Amino acid sequence: MAEEEDKVTEEKPSGGKKKLIIFIVLAIVLIGASIGGTLFAVKMLSPEPEVAQELDEDGNPITGAEEEEVKGPAIYFPLKPALIVNYDVRGRQRFLQAEISVMTREEDVINAVEIHMPMIRNNLILLFSGQTYDELQTDEGRELLKQDSLKELQNIMEQEIGKPGIEKILFTNFVMQ
Repeated sequence: MAEEEDKVTEEKPSGGKKKLIIFIVLAIVLIGASIGGTLFAVKMLSPEPEVAQELDEDGNPITGAEEEEVKGPAIYFPLKPALIVNYDVRGRQRFLQAEISVMTREEDVINAVEIHMPMIRNNLILLFSGQTYDELQTDEGRELLKQDSLKELQNIMEQEIGKPGIEKILFTNFVMQ
């Protein structure tokens, strides 16, 4: 009998371990099924995201055939020599020296800038000399001058070649003394 009791006690722990392993596996399966079911339900119930579309001026979506051409690489052209303008500030002579480059993406605009360089330089010198020396010492004043210069050059290009052509004006050197 003592031998039978030893066998019974030996079998019980292994049976308990089997039950524990079965419960752990069952718990993992239930947790996995719960997570999977939740993800499936969220995916099925959530609305599909809307794709953002560009609209034309009439408010209609732009299709692939109507999209603009891809812009070419930027072309920088320096306006040489530097522009020098003098100012009379409280009886004292002051100077502004500005080296300017224009940015465009079209070679024909660069050719037009070279051809019309005398008119461009004249209009920029008149624009620069009409500014006050004190305003040009501020960042806002220089930015305003940059914007006015861009508008002036775009107006010249519009008159001469029928399109603005110039995207940006860059001050590569701006010295005031």
